[in-house]
Amino acid sequence: MIGRLRGTLVSKQPPWLMVEVGGVGYELEAPMSTIYDLPQTGKEVTLLTHYAVKEDSVALYGFMHESERTLFRNLQKVSGIGAKIALAVLSGVSTNDFARLVQTGDVVALTKIPGIGKKTAERMVVELRDRVDGLGITLPGTHAAPNGAPLDPAGEATVALQQLGYKPAEVTRLVQKVAAEGDTAESIIRKALRAALGS
Repeated sequence: MIGRLRGTLVSKQPPWLMVEVGGVGYELEAPMSTIYDLPQTGKEVTLLTHYAVKEDSVALYGFMHESERTLFRNLQKVSGIGAKIALAVLSGVSTNDFARLVQTGDVVALTKIPGIGKKTAERMVVELRDRVDGLGITLPGTHAAPNGAPLDPAGEATVALQQLGYKPAEVTRLVQKVAAEGDTAESIIRKALRAALGS
């Protein structure tokens, strides 16, 4: 099993990459989350990999971060989800935001990811809710602080805006744009909605 590659990035034509290791060129398929973080071609790169063997094909998938590979593997344990949809999920939403959507049961937002219908989104919430904690990622806005304090205002606003159906990337952008020191969750949401309507 090939678990990691370190070599020269020869080419990147999303979703395909080629990494040369010891004179051998490895073709990998990667999510956009990994492709965004890649160096320029000709530079050295280290990728975590997932090696998949099927009856009629062999495929190698590459990831920059362990959380991406773990989520890719967990997604495929959900009935009806294969590598193609798992890559679409990783390309459409960060691992943190995906974990937040699953934790909050935000089926509406999940169905905005290409290839995810309502039934599949519901299965993801049920089957992955216990697994997203094991991704080794932080889940801002999903848990109370250890002392039982409520979520921070930006975290509450983020969850609420996603419940309203805004895409995770859009929510992150809006909250970062409008949130100010001392704001309540409600004021952040109000300003974010105004900004969204004005953009």
